[in-house]
Amino acid sequence: MYASASPSPSISNRTIDLRSDTVTQPSAGMRAAMAAADVGDDVYGEDPTVLQLENRAADLFGKEAAVLMPSGTQSNLAALLSHCARGEEVIVGDRYHAFKYEAGGASALGGIVACPLPTNETGGLDAGQVAAAIKPDDSHFAVTRLLSLENTVSGYVQSLESIDALCAIARTHGLSLHLDGARVWNAAAALGESLARIAEPFDTVSACLSKGLGAPAGTVLVGHRDLIAKARRARKMLGGGMRQAGLLAACGLYALDHNYPRLSEDHENAAAFAGGLTGIDALNVEAGPTNMVFLAPRESDRLPLVDHLAGLGIRIGAPAEKIRVVFHHDVSREDVVRAIEGVQSYYDAA
Repeated sequence: MYASASPSPSISNRTIDLRSDTVTQPSAGMRAAMAAADVGDDVYGEDPTVLQLENRAADLFGKEAAVLMPSGTQSNLAALLSHCARGEEVIVGDRYHAFKYEAGGASALGGIVACPLPTNETGGLDAGQVAAAIKPDDSHFAVTRLLSLENTVSGYVQSLESIDALCAIARTHGLSLHLDGARVWNAAAALGESLARIAEPFDTVSACLSKGLGAPAGTVLVGHRDLIAKARRARKMLGGGMRQAGLLAACGLYALDHNYPRLSEDHENAAAFAGGLTGIDALNVEAGPTNMVFLAPRESDRLPLVDHLAGLGIRIGAPAEKIRVVFHHDVSREDVVRAIEGVQSYYDAA
């Protein structure tokens, strides 16, 4: 059990940053791995550490090939460009990152038409929605080419049964399948399933190294060999060709060995934080099964709560109807206690 909250938590010199798992810092071990990396020119296909990471990622996800991308946004875009020609359509959830948070790149740069579908409370779609959205063979419509899903969505895990049903409908209609798995590592940890099982229905999967895994940058795109070859060409076109990228690949390999196995600790910390706030009547707390918690204060409390915590050296998401709080490997059990105390102290003083 965590300690009960003190009425006046002290301000610490150490900031607890809970805005995102992208704020993680490379550990000493990761920095050492980077410094020791054997490198070459990755655009020439000659960086041995990049090749090692790509081969390992392909094996983990049960796919033929992989390519290291600088970012998840570029990885998703390269994947969509590999699946779809100009004027073809991708079906996607309206809350999914590839549609909502990637500056419209697929449409602006690829001429790809997006068909966004409303997601449910946990970010899911249903097979009936997808089936109804697939266009008939009619010259009035864009050609529906791809279904792009996401797992996790705002910390919520999409079940394998739901994913399998959606993918089966797509396959029946001849669609290709992409998974934005920015936090697929968290989904695997929560489900107790292998990455290969989660990736099985998909032609391509994008998996970020710079979120829960704590690497400073990088995403691996895995999939069928011909699609990865197209994605590698798209990476070059988008300016993502890197030279001695083994420095980053070494961080990814280190993260797979040391940070991936401990992701459940982040999930436990998120659950403990949410549980520690259950007695606050003026605050609604929403927690999924992974590393994210959403605080829903009264409108008048949104900015004051964020500012109060900032004054205590605790950073959370921007003031909004739901304020995101994300746990990661830089957050200790003691930090969880301090964050609980910080929120409670705001409401004690209100």
